[in-house]
Amino acid sequence: MTAQRALVRRTALSVTAGAAAFLLAACGGDSGSGGHDMGSMESDSGPTATASAKAGDHNDADVDFSKEMIQHHRQAVDMAELAADRASSQEVKDLATKVKGAQDPEIKTMSGWLTSWGEDVPEEMSGAMDHDMSSAMPGMMSGKDMDKLEKASGAEFDTMFLTMMVEHHEGAVEMAGTEKADGKYGPAKKLADDVVTAQTAEIKQMNEMLGKN
Repeated sequence: MTAQRALVRRTALSVTAGAAAFLLAACGGDSGSGGHDMGSMESDSGPTATASAKAGDHNDADVDFSKEMIQHHRQAVDMAELAADRASSQEVKDLATKVKGAQDPEIKTMSGWLTSWGEDVPEEMSGAMDHDMSSAMPGMMSGKDMDKLEKASGAEFDTMFLTMMVEHHEGAVEMAGTEKADGKYGPAKKLADDVVTAQTAEIKQMNEMLGKN
């Protein structure tokens, strides 16, 4: 009987120990799961906090640059689309494609910045009056200028387009220089630097096409 009781006692102790081990493992799993959940919460809040910090890290110069350069780029894209239809030189057509390909994505990028800052994205210009309202920006063509370009064709169009686009690019370089000097938002200053580099090179190319270099 004594031996039998000892066996029963050992069996009971084994069961108790196994149950305790199971409970500890379960608690450990819950703790790990809880830690994972907290990590997920921290991870979820991290990008939002970072985005908010980035959105606030700008000044009025960044806002002005983005709004004005969007309008400036839109007019360049309009001119490039005209060149795709009207230019007689394949070299001019290729340049126009390059201009549109570079500036369309930059318009989207700057529009995204403005939205993240709680600023309005400028509306699309339409008609001579809107072009005239924006012509105070460096290098912008007036409504009359755009009308002349639309009516030109062949070699006349090529010369007019290149001459206008040189002036347009020079204005963009000036605006970008102001952003580099006065802006605060890193990506905007980087875009301004890219504008200066790319459009200065294109100015040189267009002047060569015009026979000025």
